Amino acid sequence: MSEFTRMVELRSIDARTRHVEAGEDERKALAARFGLVTIGRLEADLELVAEGTTVTAKGTLSADIVQSCAVTGDDLPVAIREKLDLRFVPEAEQQAAVDEDREIDSSEADEIGYEGTAFDLGEAIAESLALAIDPYATGPGADAARKEAGLLGEEDTGPFAALKGLVKE
Repeated sequence: MSEFTRMVELRSIDARTRHVEAGEDERKALAARFGLVTIGRLEADLELVAEGTTVTAKGTLSADIVQSCAVTGDDLPVAIREKLDLRFVPEAEQQAAVDEDREIDSSEADEIGYEGTAFDLGEAIAESLALAIDPYATGPGADAARKEAGLLGEEDTGPFAALKGLVKE
């Protein structure tokens, strides 16, 4: 079971915008799942449109998280705001599309399979948050920590580093 479940019945879909917000316990569980210090806020506003058994969900995800700097381990507050374009499709249709061997276009909505007459909008929002998190985010003290540890920067290890020694000053 997902830490952030918001089941949506197909027959309940109407023209209103849905506001989905994670509670404190859900945010704590998701923070642990994604290796974050905390999730202070996680919410999304989505318009759902049903076309038969296929549902599109378009809107915005907003979150305030604190993650650890990839270099220093210091707390790093991050505000996330992402456009969402999701498409919920019965798993049988999704499998048929996979078997069809079609090319995937990056501009297409993210396709999420579901079974029965309902899909989990909360889990889709949680997965979208996970994709929006920079796993190598660094804070303001990262460069100093790298230098102190003797780690070389991009200018010393990049593709032009060898040419740097050839330049006459």
